[in-house]
Amino acid sequence: MTNKTFSVAGVSTIKGVTKVRFANDYVGRMKTLIKNEHQDIEMIELGGEFSKAEVCQILMAHEKFQGEAAQSAIAEFVVRNVKSIKVAKPKAVKAAKPAGKLTQLEQDIQAACDAAKEKINLNDVEEALF
Repeated sequence: MTNKTFSVAGVSTIKGVTKVRFANDYVGRMKTLIKNEHQDIEMIELGGEFSKAEVCQILMAHEKFQGEAAQSAIAEFVVRNVKSIKVAKPKAVKAAKPAGKLTQLEQDIQAACDAAKEKINLNDVEEALF
């Protein structure tokens, strides 16, 4: 994942698939999504510049993104793109950090992912995508 930061984020749906969207210009991003016929567009200004991992943490906890589609999209993005919480491959298994050694961001992301996994069955999401 890059070191880019974003001040606007949210989710939108196109052709039945909901995804997380990142931007730095609220109006410009909204115009683009509307022009490209996205539906269920929900974007917020974050009040600062944040990495994608931090944005996902914010979105997971935000009241506007508590719906099943939004939580699923955010959880899917985190599982696929946030390396700090990806499961290690069996070949290169490293000792897990004790809970006290994780950064606060890692703990918050892990808690959000665990909550999202309880709400949805990720196997069903993966089957629908592939």
